[in-house]
Amino acid sequence: MQLRRKIAKASAAVLSALLIGLFGTAEYYSGRLPESITAEAGRAIRIAEYPEISCCGYPGGASFGEGSADHVTLSLFGAIPVKYVKVSEAEAPLLLPGGMPFGIKLLMKGVMVTELGDVPSGEENVCPAREAGIEVGDVLCYADGAELASNGELQQIIAESGGRDIELTVNRGGSEFKAVLQPVFSRSAGCWRGGMWVRDSIAGIGTLTFINKDTGEFAGLGHPVCDSDTGELVPVSSGEAVPVEINEIKRGEKGIPGELRGSFIRGGAYGSLESNTGTGIYGRLSPEALDELCGSTGEFPLGYRQDIRTGSAEIYSTVSGTQPERYSIEIESIDYNSSDSAKNMVIRITDRRLLEQTGGIVQGMSGSPIIQDGRLIGAVTHVFVADPARGYAIFAENMLGSSQ
Repeated sequence: MQLRRKIAKASAAVLSALLIGLFGTAEYYSGRLPESITAEAGRAIRIAEYPEISCCGYPGGASFGEGSADHVTLSLFGAIPVKYVKVSEAEAPLLLPGGMPFGIKLLMKGVMVTELGDVPSGEENVCPAREAGIEVGDVLCYADGAELASNGELQQIIAESGGRDIELTVNRGGSEFKAVLQPVFSRSAGCWRGGMWVRDSIAGIGTLTFINKDTGEFAGLGHPVCDSDTGELVPVSSGEAVPVEINEIKRGEKGIPGELRGSFIRGGAYGSLESNTGTGIYGRLSPEALDELCGSTGEFPLGYRQDIRTGSAEIYSTVSGTQPERYSIEIESIDYNSSDSAKNMVIRITDRRLLEQTGGIVQGMSGSPIIQDGRLIGAVTHVFVADPARGYAIFAENMLGSSQ
């Protein structure tokens, strides 16, 4: 009798330990697997990074049509449910990889406040903009109902105000509000001033990520274009993508980010820039530019997040001249549920040629497309300043989603 009790207790202890282990394992996978998946119709769902995870019953009988969505259960070894995820069906588009540099010329939608300052007036210094509740990074869209398109327009309105109140429509973080600016007369300058400096345009260099050959649409950078003084995303009114030649490299060192330096090539633009978002900059190529840029490489199907695995991959990037080359990298980790849409993977440059030339990832390489297992899966976005050989990358599907 005592022996049977001991055996029963031992069996219960083993079963309890097994259940705890299973629940712990399920929790481990649940925290690492994606919350949602975009799957190709008729293609079984596989998580490349976790081959032990499967989705039972999909696509057989569970296909629900492009553009619609449903939920499925991901299981460990087909037996232990670990996560209930949303699945949307879509056809993976064919994309032409970029890797070539392009110049960014943007006109802002409104003017951005980059600095506030006091205006000497009489016996005291005052800042009308600050008193009106305006802050650095605000975008001034309208002045007395007139749309603002340049610094000069705002300066003229203030100069001709005679000190009367000016009603401004201000955009701060996507929300608009009204502010009343009362200019003051600067005796030293001999004119009316608002106590702020503003910017209406921005220029820079980035790398083109992919092109949709059928539509001419393209994506680049993998992160937003932000104002260098305020760090705020630049709202786009209009812009151009222009050809660039890379003619100098500032090599990256530990603690000192490197940089690609180039010059705009005279001639026609590649095309128009239409939007600037948290996942990159987007535009449309001219027919001539489409013919010019689409002849160097073949198309790759888009790789969704579940297609990506840690391990070897390649980037296309240009560090000299105008034509991209292929360089080897290692994908060190994947964050399927990152709160930052531009920091989904950690990558490391392993190609000796690129390390010798640049020291790793440098400014200007943002947008360099990543190819793995015959699919375009992402783009380089950020460098680790403390370790220039490593940095972040974005999922290509995040960029595609923003461009549509």
